[in-house]
Amino acid sequence: VCVVLASLTIHAQDNMQGVPRQESPDQHAAGVDMRGDHAMGFSHENTKHHFEQLSDGGIIEVDANHESDVATRDQIREHLKHIAAMFSANDFDIPMFIHDTIPPGVPVMKQKHGEITYTYLPTQRGAMVRIVTHDSEALKAVHEFLAFQIEDHRTGDPVGGK
Repeated sequence: VCVVLASLTIHAQDNMQGVPRQESPDQHAAGVDMRGDHAMGFSHENTKHHFEQLSDGGIIEVDANHESDVATRDQIREHLKHIAAMFSANDFDIPMFIHDTIPPGVPVMKQKHGEITYTYLPTQRGAMVRIVTHDSEALKAVHEFLAFQIEDHRTGDPVGGK
C-alpha cells in the first residue's frame, strides 16, 4: 500500500506542475477510469459512484452494481475506509492522482482541515464517506469538490446541495 501511495503521489505531483494537458474529453474520461480502477482497487464497470451535496457537507458513496458481488462490495468498503482516514489526515493524494489534477475545493479543504469531518459508513452494497462542516468557506469548498467529482466521474448526480 505504501509503495502504491508513493507512486500515486509522485505521479500526481508530476502532472500538476501547471503544464496544460492536450487530451480530448474522451481521453480524459478514459484516464480517470483507468487511474481510478488502479487507485481504488476495483473496476468502475462493476460499481456506481454517487456524490451528493448537502447543506452541511455531502456524501461520497460507491455501490457494487450487483448485490451478489460481495468481493467488489468488500473492496469498496476498504477503499472508502482508507479515503475517510486519508481525508481526515488532510491527505488528498488519491483524488489528485485519479483526476490528474488538484480537484477544485481541495486547497481550501486542506486549509480548513480542522473544520471538516469525514466519517466512513458501510452500506448494503458498498460504503459511503459522510463529509460534515459548519464553516461556510469549508462548505463551499466541499461543494466544489463534490461538483467536480460528479462531472469527472460522469455520475449524472444533481449539483446544487440540499
